[in-house]
Amino acid sequence: MLNTLLHGAPTDLPPLVIVHGLFGSGRNWGVIAKRLCDTRLVIAVDQRNHGDSPWTDSHGYEDMAADLAEVIEAHGGRADVLGHSMGGKAAMVLALTRPELVNRLIVADVAPVAYGHTQMHNIDAMRGVDLSRVQRRSDAAEQLEAVLPDAGLRAFFLQSLDVGARRWKLNLDLLATEMPKILDFPDLTGAAFDGPVLFLSGGASDYVQPEHRPRIKALFPKARFAGIPETGHWLHAEKPRDFEAAVRGWLATAS
Repeated sequence: MLNTLLHGAPTDLPPLVIVHGLFGSGRNWGVIAKRLCDTRLVIAVDQRNHGDSPWTDSHGYEDMAADLAEVIEAHGGRADVLGHSMGGKAAMVLALTRPELVNRLIVADVAPVAYGHTQMHNIDAMRGVDLSRVQRRSDAAEQLEAVLPDAGLRAFFLQSLDVGARRWKLNLDLLATEMPKILDFPDLTGAAFDGPVLFLSGGASDYVQPEHRPRIKALFPKARFAGIPETGHWLHAEKPRDFEAAVRGWLATAS
């Protein structure tokens, strides 16, 4: 089963499962999880090939959805689910294929569509780090700086570096092979999730476009849409308090 980080304790409310995006981990969501666990159990997962979860030979969304189903079944059999980016796609596939496990769904800054961008340059940057020369995290940061000028992005990637073991906690080779699947969204013809869904997007992000709404509504008839102004794709990191408030408010009122 996936590695899980548990925050808070079970209550009468369903647990909240948080599903990170590509190159992330459950630990990245610690601040949000700790704040939301005042009323319920919050379960932050490490997805397959990330963090402390097992490395596998595949990384499709059906695989990731099955992983999440296993976690939810181990914690009562029904949960609210929050997924960001790749994690949002995995959460959507879970809701569409195992709707009995999902109470309410929050999809953060992604749509159920194929995207044309790639993350291969980031994989190449991490694979290009000479780990034999890494004694401290700053050694890897210095190497990455030559190819990744964005300090925030470097810091994010370095959270997945095990300095002591001199290894990435990311199955970079497998993620590179499976990148076409990660960018795509599976064809689930005829599937629909009739529960409440919030698509929460960054106001300055281009991941969820008006032309995506018909597709979203076909799969999620009760979908609602909200945005956090002046935030990009990493809306939960850029404005964590606003993100928390939006999630908390919607979970309290959705029906």
